[in-house]
Amino acid sequence: MKRLRNFFKISNRARVLLSAALILLTGVRLGLLLLPFCNLFKLITNISEGFLHNIAANKVSLGQIIWAVNVVTRYTPGGAKCLARALTTQILMNWCGYKPELRIGVAKSETGNFEAHAWIEYQGQVVIGYLQDLPRFVPLPSLEGVKI
Repeated sequence: MKRLRNFFKISNRARVLLSAALILLTGVRLGLLLLPFCNLFKLITNISEGFLHNIAANKVSLGQIIWAVNVVTRYTPGGAKCLARALTTQILMNWCGYKPELRIGVAKSETGNFEAHAWIEYQGQVVIGYLQDLPRFVPLPSLEGVKI
């Protein structure tokens, strides 16, 4: 109940941003479970450039976007993996006029297992998905401009 009261204490703009982040994160998580990645990526590209971009044209700070994704992740059952968080952040940033870059990197663990990690960069800085050992992940080529 306290969380619900806190939700209604924040500004309308923050509530809209949190609600959008929750809907997007839920949709992305479902998409990752149910769709091939190329289909999900096409859908995300269409959503990022779609009609909702005009709704979010009011400049929302990058910090507010990251805050919303982090809050929604904390209250999402089971949390969210890095790829779902990165894709959600990418959509919100596109809606708000930022040009994020989705990065996916791969590495071998100390035990020799394959690992992958996703993060978002903006103007050369990691804005979501930062890890202390991020440099050990070898980034795959960017998907920007790729026709899938």
